[in-house]
Amino acid sequence: MNDTKPLRRVVIAGGGTSGWMMAAAIARTLGHTVDLTLVESEQIGTIGVGESTIPPLVNFNRILGIAEPEFMRAAQATFKLGILFDNWKYDGHSYFHSFGLSGKDHWSAGFQHFWLAARAKGCPHSYDDYCLELVAGLQGKFAHLPEDRMNYAYHVDATLYGRYLRKLAEADGAKRVEGRIEKVELDGETGNIAALLLDGDRRIEGDMFVDCTGFRGLLIDGALHAGFEDWSHWLPNDSAIAVQSDHLGPPMPYTQAIAHDAGWQWRIPLQHRMGAGIVYSSGYLSRDEALNRLMSSVGTPRIEPFDIKFKGGVRRKQWYRNCVAVGLAGGFVEPLEATTVHLIQRAVLRFIRLMPNGRVSERDAIEFNEQQRQDIEQIRDFVILHYKATERRDSPFWRHVAAMPVPDSLQQKIELFRETGRTFRKNEELFAENSWVQVMMGQGVDPQSWHPIAEKFGDDELEKFMAGLRENVARTAATLPEHHLYVARYCGAEEPQAA
Repeated sequence: MNDTKPLRRVVIAGGGTSGWMMAAAIARTLGHTVDLTLVESEQIGTIGVGESTIPPLVNFNRILGIAEPEFMRAAQATFKLGILFDNWKYDGHSYFHSFGLSGKDHWSAGFQHFWLAARAKGCPHSYDDYCLELVAGLQGKFAHLPEDRMNYAYHVDATLYGRYLRKLAEADGAKRVEGRIEKVELDGETGNIAALLLDGDRRIEGDMFVDCTGFRGLLIDGALHAGFEDWSHWLPNDSAIAVQSDHLGPPMPYTQAIAHDAGWQWRIPLQHRMGAGIVYSSGYLSRDEALNRLMSSVGTPRIEPFDIKFKGGVRRKQWYRNCVAVGLAGGFVEPLEATTVHLIQRAVLRFIRLMPNGRVSERDAIEFNEQQRQDIEQIRDFVILHYKATERRDSPFWRHVAAMPVPDSLQQKIELFRETGRTFRKNEELFAENSWVQVMMGQGVDPQSWHPIAEKFGDDELEKFMAGLRENVARTAATLPEHHLYVARYCGAEEPQAA
């Protein structure tokens, strides 16, 4: 760790979304100062199901100078305004977690306090009526608005997105090496990674290594034994089956997450197909039952369904010695809120900010690990919320998750909101206050009180204020085109060609 030689050789092990996001960002930012090599094997497939994203990816693409219509055309992408949750509070109930803001906050209190006060005075309108992204999403509408007034993300074909990023990275100087990693060679003195030994007796040396080898963690775990913290006692799902199918209708601007008696199913509408899958706990549902349930609920399949086994948790150190683990190699929380690509993005940008110059600083590694851990723990809590706050008791799975102890950080957030209607965003966490409000109320956490600032309005004044907000949302949504028509005009693509 005291090497003073300039750090020049960065080696990325593994491709896929994580590998090529890292390669594209490093090549675009530091292409003339580092020698960048990515090693991947066509014989080793990627999971390729991280197809639902969240708004920070819009900024990531802008940082890389990516033209949105070009990227969307290449990745067969559609727009996403949020997630429709079916059957989570109880079977037959639905709610929408949008990317937008609801109503208008006061500096002392969020909008939910004014809505709660209005509800107590007899206002019959749903909290949903005050969010443009939510109303537009459920109506199947979308358009870019002036001043970025619509918060959105994308549904992308992860494999095509990786190919697109590969072209960018290689144009900026990244080198791709085809090969299977057979061994990771360690330096006998420092314990750092010295080289990757590939099939065909090839050796790839490096100063810094990035592990993008997925759940295997070939470098961070297989060679360096950084350790893994298991969160399956909070996140009991351990299996998924994914498939690509024909559409069931025009692609809508939202992801669907449909709860079932032992987990949930996803539906992600792309331009040319639908991505679908089922997530389940193998202790409560057999693989054959899960497969039958999935295939009976999708259109004509385009590929054979494939299985994914996983364990929720995090590497104890995501940066250890001269290796940084990114994506599934660093940790995993099931993609209920589409955070997989976001965690990759955070790791990529954070690593570039902490890129060593001359030596690997232990302090950089500590900072990276602390920040990455905070990100994934906050996401973990948000995902656990969907299981803990529920009225479902109709199966052993739901009775288990409803009764399970949860992290103190999440319990505090739930009880604070239940008692006072308050929720706070801490330390720049991913999910802002309105996300917590929408999901907690959607899952059945109903506040018992609200901030006294809401009592300053007289009855007529409060109703006028609320009506004005509702009418503005409804009026704007009414002007928007249908999502699938807008996509066709803005970035419509032909069917992708076989690789």
